[in-house]
Amino acid sequence: MIDLSNPAVVRGILERHGLRLSKGLGQNFLINPTVCPRMAEASGAAETGGVLEIGPGIGVLTRELARVSRKVVAVELDQRLLPVLGETLGDCPNVELVQGDIMKLDLHRLVREKFEGKRICVCANLPYYITSPVVMSLLESGLPLSSVTVMVQREAAQRLCAPPGGRACGAVSVSVHYHSQPQILFGVSRGSFLPPPRVESAVIRFQMREEPPVAVDSEAMLFRVARAAFSQRRKTAANAISAGLNLPKEQVAGALEAIGAGAAARAEQLTLEQLAALANTLTSSRILSEEAFL
Repeated sequence: MIDLSNPAVVRGILERHGLRLSKGLGQNFLINPTVCPRMAEASGAAETGGVLEIGPGIGVLTRELARVSRKVVAVELDQRLLPVLGETLGDCPNVELVQGDIMKLDLHRLVREKFEGKRICVCANLPYYITSPVVMSLLESGLPLSSVTVMVQREAAQRLCAPPGGRACGAVSVSVHYHSQPQILFGVSRGSFLPPPRVESAVIRFQMREEPPVAVDSEAMLFRVARAAFSQRRKTAANAISAGLNLPKEQVAGALEAIGAGAAARAEQLTLEQLAALANTLTSSRILSEEAFL
């Protein structure tokens, strides 16, 4: 069995295939032997119809997912890594490789064809530069996902999991909590990677919700209100939303009063329930309409 936690083995594999790590693709390979087994167990891969892995790299996490899951489909952007994965995963018959960009693939078709439409989980060691786009794309995709478990930069983990109504919350946090129940599982030190990145990492799991925790007339309006509210954090929510959505400040302030938040409230003081109520109030009072999103 190949020991992919041994830096000398990893370097040897890369040299044998004439490869150098790509900084542009954020390639830092895990070599800590304890991290991937913990990720695989925490992902829920054993309880679903399979697991979709994003960015398998040289296959260290993939091997652990294959150990606990019935089927693993691993999507790798870097074509140069496919021969490497062919070598490192040669003894894992339940792994299938797909070359492509996760942000451009038709994931509904992929899940339908590879997993027969069954409920699956996602697991990934994400490059830091694509963390938020990939996470949000998955959470908002409508795919039959039970959970999304990813390793990301520690600061990104804290921002994504921050509950609405707290200082660390942002517009992305609102969408995360609307679609899922996020949890930071454990930290991962810089020394766990080859080469070591400049930042600490953390593994987080988004347990997908069966139903949203709040009722809204339009999800699009909720998220547009949230983006506007957090776009100018130094301003009150009334000022930020007024400027962001081109609405009269007095009407927005009145809506904030109507939901019990107060006209002087700032975005980070608004709970998910209050943001939902605000979006509904602005819509019902005809300040916003569906046409605003066309």
